[in-house]
This record gives sequence, structure tokens and C-alpha cells, in this order.
Amino acid sequence: MDLNLLGKQAQFSAYELGQTDTPTKNRILLQLADAVAGHRNEILKENQKDLAKAKEEGISEVMLDRLRLTDERILEMAEGMRKVADLPDPIGTSEKMWRNEDGLLIAKQKVPLGVIGIIYESRPNVTTDAASLCFKSGNAVILRGGKEAYHSNQVLVEILQTELAKTSVPKEAIQFVSDTSREVAQQMMRLNEYIDVLIPRGGARLIETVVATATVPVIETGKGNCHVYVDKAAQLKMATDIIINAKCQRPSVCNAAETLLIHKEVAANYLPVIEAALNEYNVELRADERAGKILKQSIPATEEDWYTEFSDYILAVKVVDSLDEAIDHINKYNTKHSEAIVSDDYFATQRFLQRVDAAAVYANASTRFTDGFVYGFGAEIGISTQKLHARGPMGLNELTSTKYIVYGEGQIRQ
Repeated sequence: MDLNLLGKQAQFSAYELGQTDTPTKNRILLQLADAVAGHRNEILKENQKDLAKAKEEGISEVMLDRLRLTDERILEMAEGMRKVADLPDPIGTSEKMWRNEDGLLIAKQKVPLGVIGIIYESRPNVTTDAASLCFKSGNAVILRGGKEAYHSNQVLVEILQTELAKTSVPKEAIQFVSDTSREVAQQMMRLNEYIDVLIPRGGARLIETVVATATVPVIETGKGNCHVYVDKAAQLKMATDIIINAKCQRPSVCNAAETLLIHKEVAANYLPVIEAALNEYNVELRADERAGKILKQSIPATEEDWYTEFSDYILAVKVVDSLDEAIDHINKYNTKHSEAIVSDDYFATQRFLQRVDAAAVYANASTRFTDGFVYGFGAEIGISTQKLHARGPMGLNELTSTKYIVYGEGQIRQ
């Protein structure tokens, strides 16, 4: 596969797209959304090929859920694209404008990043999310999905390109790397001449590989070793509901909880109730010594378990002596993604919110809310766990850079 050709086409398309006005981009996005919704049967047919192959290879049901498309999910993907069309366009807006001592009028203006590369796994909805966000923010995108979702991703991009070919924007504004080999992925990670930013979205191994290998600038996203801390001032029902939601609603996603920390003063009373609720979902508990003595069924937690994003019906459990011990544990083992405290103590929640180092920190709410769609971004390109440029769910604004526009009246520097 000629990645250089894809890169050249993407660069040209990025320039053309960057000059396209907002009404035109919005109109085209609505066309693309209608095309996705209107080709549901074709998309489902290709998705069944991916599911059949995944089942043959023994992929777990939890991971199959990430891959599976339904009529409803495809319509949600199309609706997400429509929501992106409805969002304000950041391109061309000025964050601020001022006049300096020389009389120059200086404006800091938002501009597209250029060409964005996305390397991702399993979830076909990433294809439409990434394509729509990049398109609205004036960026060309090169998509490289995982082999697990190859047929689903390919048909989605074909539908989008077919519709784009009917418009004034080059269809190469959205491109697909059809070769899923590791060698081609590594070539893409080094395509500095054409790709401005690379965003990996998937499991810990994928993200670590991209960060270690890429010479293209990378925005690190996705790894989610998330915690829920139940404070001594927590309400039992609230704590139980939040833990069940954070762990069990969709255990394969990056904002699912992987560790439960509980204060020693409520552990004896609360853990049996929480365990009974988790048992309904057949959650395996991996406990420290103190938690293990309270729980009816658990296995001893290892040091590795505290670091692990299980992406499954597995939860590590630890009893802590204090709020500060919980904070220290989280800051040592977490991936800077999403963390939650359950407590009615205002001062405890404030200490937790200020001292925990993560992209999103919650008081009395599930970690599952860390999502660009939920935050009102229409969709998300990923959840950044780094601190440079963007952090947390990445929407349109996070896919822009800036340049300074300077107006003079013949000034020269003395």
C-alpha cells in the first residue's frame, strides 16, 4: 500500500477543506450522516463478517460488544454526525484580539491541524466519529482501523467517500488504510512529511506501541485504569449504584471502573452489599487482604492487578485507612483517565477533586460519563490522558491549532 500517495492526497484535501465555509461543511456532514443511515443493511452485512471471524478466533463476548453494530447503533452513529454539524465551527474564530504598543492589531485565530492520522481498534463507530469531527474542524483524516473491524470500517469509508465525491470537497479528505499489517501501521507512525498529528485509540498495548514507535507527534488517548473510592461518608445505595454502573454497564470501554477503594470504617457493612450486587453480573473480585476477609468470594490481588485495565467483568478491591491513602493509591496506579469519589462530606470531595491527577474527576457520579457525546461535543476523537494541547474528551476545539493574524499600518520595528 502506498502511504505516501494517501499522504499527498490528504494534504491536498486538507488545504481544500480548510478553505471550505461553515454552511458548506454542515450541509455535507448532513449528507454523510444520511448516507450512513441509509446504508444500514449494507453496513450490518459487513459487520456480520467481522463478528463471525471474531467468534472463530475466540474473542470474548465483552470485546464482541465493542465490535457489534445494530440498526440502533448505526442510527446513533448518524445522529452523532448530525450533532457535529450543529456545533459551532471553531475555524476562523479569534480567541482574543489586542493592540500592542506599536499600534499593531494582533488576533489569535483557530486553524485546522492539517492531516490527522487515527490508529484504532475494534469499534466501528470511531470511523464516523473521527471522520465527522475532523471534517467539521477542517482536517483531512487517514483512518487505520484494526483487523477485527476491517469489513465494517471499509464499507463505512466507502459510503462516506462515495457521498463526498458528489460534493465540492475531495473524497480523499477521508481515507482508509486497507492494509492492517503491523508493518504498514509502523510506516504510518513515521509519515512525518504528510501527517501532522497521530491519535491512537484502543487498548493499552496499542497506545504504548504508538507512543514508543511514532516520529509523528502523538496525542495519547484511551488507557483507562479508573477507580471508584467509597468514602466513610458515602451513602450505601449511591455507592452501590455508581459501582455497578461504572463496572458493569460496558466493562470493555476505557471509562469503566477497574478498582474499588473503600474506607475501613464502612468496609465491613458496605462490601457485602456491593458484592451481592456485583454477583448478579458475575464479576470476579480480586481483593487485598483486608477486603478478602470481608468478601464471601474473591481471589488475592497481585501488584499487577492494581495497574491493570481489565476490560472485563473483573474488579480489584482494596480497603484503605483514609481519604489520603485512596488519593495516593490512585495517583500511583491510575492512567490519568477518570476517577470518582462517593461521599457526602464536602471537604473530602473537594480534597479528592483537587488532588487526584486525572483528565476527569467525579464527585458522586459514575466514571462512565467521560465521553465527548455526553459532554456535549457531538462525538469525540478520543479521550486524551496527557497534559499537552488537549486533555479529556477531544471534540472540535481540540482538533485545532492557532496562528496569529497581525494588522499593521506600515509599522517597522526600530
